[in-house]
Amino acid sequence: MVRKKQGLSDRHKKILEVLEDYQENVGYPPSIREIGKEAGISSTSVVNYYLDQLEDKGYIERDRKVSRGMRLIKDAAGNLIDAVEEALDSMLRIPLAGRIGAGIVIQPPDSDFDIFPADEGIEVARSMLSDKDANASLYALEVEGTSMIDAMVDDGDIVIMKHTQEARNGEMVAVRLSDSNETTLKYFYRENGRVRLQPANPTMQPIIIDDPSSVEVQGKVVMVIRQMDASPI
Repeated sequence: MVRKKQGLSDRHKKILEVLEDYQENVGYPPSIREIGKEAGISSTSVVNYYLDQLEDKGYIERDRKVSRGMRLIKDAAGNLIDAVEEALDSMLRIPLAGRIGAGIVIQPPDSDFDIFPADEGIEVARSMLSDKDANASLYALEVEGTSMIDAMVDDGDIVIMKHTQEARNGEMVAVRLSDSNETTLKYFYRENGRVRLQPANPTMQPIIIDDPSSVEVQGKVVMVIRQMDASPI
């Protein structure tokens, strides 16, 4: 007797809808927790259970060695997703280097940033970056604080940074203050022989640095990644 394969449950379909929404509108796969939040599933193990089933049924592919390593192959109706391979080839994996303050300056323990595990990373669609930025040396930082809230950078967001030691007035940069070995994320302005690090929050005051040589630019923001959104800068 041949056992008939079961179809998709409502939860299977909801998870596929979440994956398709991310693929079409965000440009990179969701995390397990993000899937659970959008699908109304509180347990990550339950999310993994349904993802395993979808993989067995041929709806998705998973790479468990890669953060957010899942790929939508078919939609809930069983239709192959157009240009799947093209989309996969266009993904960039960007290392998550640590955290940076956006409100108060923070002091990393042993290095410029609080280093995350080596396997942590962010996947971003190449098409969401300019050609110049996509081919640059990039890294990601998790933001702590709300001093850049009016620039649509909130606590817990991820900023994609391009390595640079130079900054133009008005650029959002990560800087290290060598006098205190602290780092912060702010708008950069060089004026009247001083440096002004300007928050994007009307309740907070700028940081004025009298000695520009104590300000070390470590990168500038090229993209902000939010819960369900990624916005180039």
